[in-house]
Amino acid sequence: MGPVIKFSNATIFQDDRPVIGNLNLEVNKGEFVYLLGKTGSGKSSLLKTIYGDLALQQGNAEVAGYSLQNLKRKDIPYLRRKLGIVFQDFQLLGDRNVYNNLRFVMKATGWDDETKIKSRISEVLKKVGLENKEQKMPHELSGGEQQRVSIARALVNEPEIILADEPTGNLDPDTSEEILKLLKEISESGRSVLLATHDLIVYNKYKSRTLTFEDGKVSDSK
Repeated sequence: MGPVIKFSNATIFQDDRPVIGNLNLEVNKGEFVYLLGKTGSGKSSLLKTIYGDLALQQGNAEVAGYSLQNLKRKDIPYLRRKLGIVFQDFQLLGDRNVYNNLRFVMKATGWDDETKIKSRISEVLKKVGLENKEQKMPHELSGGEQQRVSIARALVNEPEIILADEPTGNLDPDTSEEILKLLKEISESGRSVLLATHDLIVYNKYKSRTLTFEDGKVSDSK
């Protein structure tokens, strides 16, 4: 089986400005990869390109079987079903409980059997250690619990790849470590995880393959 992410001679632009040049990158199934670099170094731009928010204007790339240089707008939702995305600010819907946050995403991506929805929600909440929190509203949860809900949401469609953009940015060190352990476990179960961070405390505790973003280039520790 080939890589789940592959970039060849790619240049990534943000607002017509190249932020990463001549990117050659392969990520295989189940790999855990850090994206390390200062704010503005291109980490988020790479993730946005992978999930189809930024068009790939130069070079070639393939993500989960989709060619990014030829990606049509109508194909973006299908690409995103192969991806789970975790943001720094959780992005939970404040007007509904945990169960309905997850159900909302599932309905939006084509699930219609309520029995299967219920079963899958129960499964992913157990996986992230929140099996008794289905009826809680986001404001009733700690920051770490809210991030676990957003990881559960990222897992509902059984994605091949998890993209985590500064997932520990709003969390204290102990909670950050718990979230990182959870993401490591997810990669060990066969999903690729790309984690953008500048949280060096957590990074130094759990070393892994690292892409370093600096001066428009990406260097790979592999």
